[in-house]
Amino acid sequence: MRHNKKFNHLGRTASHRAAMLSNMAVSLIMHKRITTTLAKAKALKKYVEPLITKSKEDTTNSRRVVFSYLQDKHAITELFTVISQKVADRPGGYTRIIKTGFRASDAAPMCFIELVDFDENMAKTAKKAKRTRRSSKKATAPAAEEAAPVAEAEAPATEAAETAAPAEEAQE
Repeated sequence: MRHNKKFNHLGRTASHRAAMLSNMAVSLIMHKRITTTLAKAKALKKYVEPLITKSKEDTTNSRRVVFSYLQDKHAITELFTVISQKVADRPGGYTRIIKTGFRASDAAPMCFIELVDFDENMAKTAKKAKRTRRSSKKATAPAAEEAAPVAEAEAPATEAAETAAPAEEAQE
């Protein structure tokens, strides 16, 4: 019987899978966000979250346990100094998986996995007001007529700015 032996083998041998997850975990710790397939991201999440929890307690034993999984001194230093301070008050859920579509070559579902507390773009983005169909028709019809001349007036200014920026970069 194969009770309680359900996990994704990712089409690899055990040693290859362990090495791949270790390398992906090091990349995630060092870069804070990596792009990969959805299956690998889910496997990586189960692999790296216990290591981040272990890093909250900075002891010699916890460093040795995490080093046995990662085998990278720089990643261990980053994990125990920078990341453990950011996630100190978080009870879990240190990573986020965001789907990005399908890969062109083989249509594999792609995503990026990132450390939650290190994403500045998601924290700064303001949420837009959700419009219904009825309100958008009434609200946008008069506003669209008024906004159209303004948008056309702003368009040449932005084009001029875009053409000026590459010229400045070329001089440097």
